[in-house]
Amino acid sequence: MKRGPCVRVGRAARPWQRPVAVLALALGSTALPWRSAAGGEAGVAASAPAPAAAVTLATVEQPRAFGHVIGDVLTQRVLLQHAGQAVDVAAPPAADRVGLWLERRPARAETDDQGRRWLALDYQVVNAPRGLTTLHLPALSIPTRGGASLTLPAWPISVGPLTPPEGAGQGALQTLRPDRPVEAAPTAAIERRFKGALLALGVVLLAWLAWWGGRNWRESRRLPFARAWRELRRVDAASPEAWLSLHRAVNASAGRVVHGASLSRWLDERPHLRPLQAQLEGFYRHSSERFFAGGAAADYPLHALGRALRDAERRQHR
Repeated sequence: MKRGPCVRVGRAARPWQRPVAVLALALGSTALPWRSAAGGEAGVAASAPAPAAAVTLATVEQPRAFGHVIGDVLTQRVLLQHAGQAVDVAAPPAADRVGLWLERRPARAETDDQGRRWLALDYQVVNAPRGLTTLHLPALSIPTRGGASLTLPAWPISVGPLTPPEGAGQGALQTLRPDRPVEAAPTAAIERRFKGALLALGVVLLAWLAWWGGRNWRESRRLPFARAWRELRRVDAASPEAWLSLHRAVNASAGRVVHGASLSRWLDERPHLRPLQAQLEGFYRHSSERFFAGGAAADYPLHALGRALRDAERRQHR
């Protein structure tokens, strides 16, 4: 068995030898494990177990720990650094429900003014307790691409109800308040506007009726078939005056005397009367029998023809 280096320190030792002796003893006591039986160098790491994956307590900016209610969003910000070097997250925490009170939203990356990258984790309070309650943002171990993990400890927070379960019962601080009487809104201005609108509507309707009546009155005296229809309503359809009034209307509309032989040319000039060609041909045929053959035409629908001619004329002039 070899001994370590030894320096004898006695009274005769020189002053500079004492520190050297102490150093030699220290080196001698630690040098033996590094020597093998053959006198060669052997590394300690060869016989030691492999080190475990590095775990670092992350730098975290925690949210405010108090004064939260349902709907609030709390944000944890984790610095993406390990041993002073920037790292990338391998698998960020998934968005999921966290217990009864919290829900984690999708993680996102942020960069601050100094260029450092942070992982932001948002938690939303999704339930309202009946009284002040202490909750915990969960502890996490976030793996990174370099193999290390960033560890986040649980963070306690307090969540309170939106309103107390019971009122104070003093003065106006009651659990239920009586219905508030609703004051009647002032309607004088609304009533004035409504009356003004009604008056304007009445004036418009009267003006329209006056225009419509005046137009019909003018047409009844200006248009030939309108005049004939006015005369037909006053006399019997079998009377000669009724037949002559309709003949005069046809002649006035043509500007000449129209006979049965020239009826087709007159209808060509007035295509809006072409649908009544059959009735007009019957009218001229019955008129010839009445005035020139001594026949009777009391059963001919003269009023219907006069009204049809008046309507076609009115549609044409609108």
